Formats: sequence, structure tokens, C-alpha cells
Amino acid sequence: MWIGNTVLGSPRSPAEKLNVACIGVGGKGASDMGACRGENIVAICDTDKNRLNQAGSRTAKKAEKYTDYRKMLERKDIDAVTVSTPDHNHAPAAMGAIRQGKHAFVQKPLTKTVFEARTLREAARKHKVATQMGNQGTSTSGLRKGVEVVQSGGIGNVTEIHVWTNRPVWPQGAKAIPTVPKAEKVPGHIDWSSWLGPAADRDYSGRYLPFVWRGFWDFGTGALGDMACHTANLAFMACELEHPVAIQREEMVGNNEITYPTYSKIRFDFPARKSAKTGKTLPALKFFWYDGWTIKGGRKTYNTPPEATFRGQPIKPSNSGSLMVGDKGMLYSPNDYGSGWRLYPDEFAKDYKAPTPWIDRSPGHAQEWIRACKGGKPAMSNFDYAALLTETILLGNLAMKVDGKIEWDGPNLKSTNSPEANKFIHYEYRKGYEL
Repeated sequence: MWIGNTVLGSPRSPAEKLNVACIGVGGKGASDMGACRGENIVAICDTDKNRLNQAGSRTAKKAEKYTDYRKMLERKDIDAVTVSTPDHNHAPAAMGAIRQGKHAFVQKPLTKTVFEARTLREAARKHKVATQMGNQGTSTSGLRKGVEVVQSGGIGNVTEIHVWTNRPVWPQGAKAIPTVPKAEKVPGHIDWSSWLGPAADRDYSGRYLPFVWRGFWDFGTGALGDMACHTANLAFMACELEHPVAIQREEMVGNNEITYPTYSKIRFDFPARKSAKTGKTLPALKFFWYDGWTIKGGRKTYNTPPEATFRGQPIKPSNSGSLMVGDKGMLYSPNDYGSGWRLYPDEFAKDYKAPTPWIDRSPGHAQEWIRACKGGKPAMSNFDYAALLTETILLGNLAMKVDGKIEWDGPNLKSTNSPEANKFIHYEYRKGYEL
């Protein structure tokens, strides 16, 4: 079950502290930095000087401050780096660390593009660094128990997966953001050029910061990128998924060239595959993703699976969750992280006996990565796994750009029937940020 590469260098004593640098120290970055509090935080970086100074005064009083992560990564004393920036800066920042042999923890989604995910995975293997993505549900005992149930054949052969989210919870879609935001004067505490990073030059606008960037095609990955690495994680891992053979947009509302839609449904088709756990052939399956909401009768109605999906079971779907449908039973999680779930139908669940656990339980998400940095076993969401999950999930965003079914050759990272889809696998970086 544990996958990943051997960490470069000799193992450290668990008591020996790492020199950690943190890129992005506001919002989620503040908690990622705090999770490393037991190590030596020697450098911090944020393009917002107010957040930078606040982090320096509270958590990292001895750390040197930077607004440009490229300059910070020139330091030779850094052992490990956390990356908690907007999505478009994930890959350049992480690659800058990995190529210097620095261990890397990167928030979800691991990258903005499918090309970046593949490239980071290959680089982590080459440079033999300890890696982890910030999909924290991976370290919960509930998710690991769910994986054991499915992989032991608990619900039988899984042929359908349904995953949904209440996102976006930020302004997104053609009605909310119909045009490019108007230019504004750059505030004195913002390093705008460093915030843009690899993205094309453009005028500053407060509409992008500090959180709305998630809905913009040029900076974020929309609702799917924001949540699927959490909410699809249990099913993706449990069903031992790899590359889909086709992706298709089934529904979409409110898309434009500036932001992601307010509502979408995406279908992924996965082929039959051999189980690494049992050696048996697992059947082909259909994976459906639902995000967003619409206004019906003056009320916000979330995009969840149709009632028939639940096979007559008394399930009222939460605003965010997942369902695996097997030929023996179903596993339903009303939880973003897959950390809580139950089996259906009730008569099946009543007689079900859980398998003997075989997946190690976690000491904590950040602690898994820190342990790996010191020569321990790889974190469960290391880039061998996390990059494949991210790469697959982000194919859904290609489907939002392209009409019709996209036939996908995963090993070769290309569509075999859609030149248009291939245009969106990656984009040209601004000079100085190339991978």
C-alpha cells in the first residue's frame, strides 16, 4: 500500500530538526506553517507583506522574510519546503525546491495543469525527495478503513462512483464575473509581480485577492480542483484508479473565458485494471463529478446525484460527499474528506464484518511528511499517488473547455481524438518561472 521513492541521504534521528521554509503563510498557509512548528522554520515567503509580518511575529519569529520564493529557495540551509500559494504557483515553487533536493509539501490541488502534475511526479522520483499533498483526509483512520473495506471486496465489484461538492463558495461564473476585473492601483503591501508568478502580466485588481482567484481560469482550478482531491480521494484510492480512457462534460452552466462555471457535471470512464492488493481484475467503472448550484424557486439548490443513484436507499445526500456502488452494497460518505461513511443497504451493513486492518494508521498529516523527510516511510499522499490523483481530476477542467467526449491516452498525456483538448494540458509561463 505504501508507494513512493526512497528519500535522498541518510536517515535522520526523529529528534533532529529540519530547517523548513514556508511559501504562503496566510490562510491555509498559516496552518501548514503551524504544523511544522516543532521543526526549525528558517524562512517564510508571502506576496502580502502584512500576512508575512503577522506570521513572523506569531509563529516564525526567527525566520527570514521574502516575497519572492525564487530568492528564498537559493538558500542552501533549507531541508524542506511547504507550498500554500494560489494554484498557479504550486508547480514552479515546488519544482524550485525539488530540483535542489529539498523535500516538498504542497497544498491541494497539487498543480494547476495536468502537465505540471506529471512533471512534479517525475521530478520527485528523480531527486528522491519526501513529498506530500495537502489532502488531509488521507491521514484519517476513517478513510483508511474505507479503503480496506472496498479493497477487501466488502461491497463487491464497484462499477459506479459519484462525487459532489457545494463549491464554488466564492464569486464564479459568467453572471458573477462577466468581464475582466478593472485595473486598480497595487497596494503597497502586495508584491504583485511575485503573486502573478508564471501567469501572464496583467493589471492588479482586488477581485483576485485574497481568495477569489480560485474561480479564475488563469489562477485557480475551480470547484473541481479545489475539492475533488479531498472528496474523490477515498474512492480513487479504494478502487485503485489510474488513468481514465475518456472524459466528457455532461452539464455546465455559467462558463466563460474568465472564470469556471457555477454548475457542472463531468463523466470519467475508467478501464478494467488489475488490483495491486488482490491480483484480481477490477471491472471498468463510471465516475461522475457534480459541482455547483442553481437557484430554483428562489432557493439555492446544490448539484447532487439524482435520486435513482441511491437505489431506493434512505439517503438524503449531503451538500458534499461521495458514493461507491458495488454489486454487493454501497459505501456512502457525507464527508468532504471520506473520513466518515456507512454501508447500505441496512440489512447488508448489519451482517458485514470489517477486514483485519492492513494499512498503517497515521500520526497526523504533517507528521507523516516530516517523518518521511527524516528517512521514514513515504507519506501516503506522496507525489506518486497525489500527482496521479491531481492529473486525473484536472482532466475534468479540460472537459469544460471542449465539447464532446475526450478520448484520453494517460501514459502519453494526450487526447487521441481532440487536438483542442491538448491545447489545455499546459500553458506558456511568464519568463523566469519555467519548469
